[in-house]
Amino acid sequence: MQLDTSAILWSAPERERAGRPLLVLLHGYGSHEGDLFGMSPGLPLGPVVASLRAPIAESGGWAWWSRADSPQGNPPAERVDAAAAAVLAWLDTLEFTTVSLVGFSQGAALSLQLLRHAPGRFAATVAIAGFVAEGGHPGDVELARVRPPVFWGRGTDDHVIPADAVERTAQWLPGHADATIRIYEGLAHGISTPELIDLVAFLRQHP
Repeated sequence: MQLDTSAILWSAPERERAGRPLLVLLHGYGSHEGDLFGMSPGLPLGPVVASLRAPIAESGGWAWWSRADSPQGNPPAERVDAAAAAVLAWLDTLEFTTVSLVGFSQGAALSLQLLRHAPGRFAATVAIAGFVAEGGHPGDVELARVRPPVFWGRGTDDHVIPADAVERTAQWLPGHADATIRIYEGLAHGISTPELIDLVAFLRQHP
């Protein structure tokens, strides 16, 4: 599995990226690289923003792993690991001062899996309306030691992410990260203005 680097949306041309932090955006299932990129004007100005396109064409958009034979909120670990490996392989070709992640839904699950693969690599991680993949991971022990900063936001009216996946994440996250957890009353499967304000403040605290 490989990323289509020609599909990446950048907030700055290549000549203006050296010596800056990188903020990677990971969209949700059936979406595309332009979705979260719309938030760019409201994100901190210091980092270069790169919005990735997931590698699998599905459901009228793109997916980090197929939903075929994959229960919502409980994807097979090997599918999530394959997506994480593709993102890490791309990151290995780049040079930035730090790297942070912002993921939504399936992209949020991917962002948390990336932490398990590379516990000390990311300056900050934002997981919106997402979950941690089921089962243990070899990186969990080191992750619990490093405890990187993670923002997890979700809405009370989000009926896309199953309750068991939410509960699993609520149990796992405090033991493996310096977690900021926010729950938004009446919010469905999306990003509200209050949540955007909170996640931007979080990113500014962890440049």
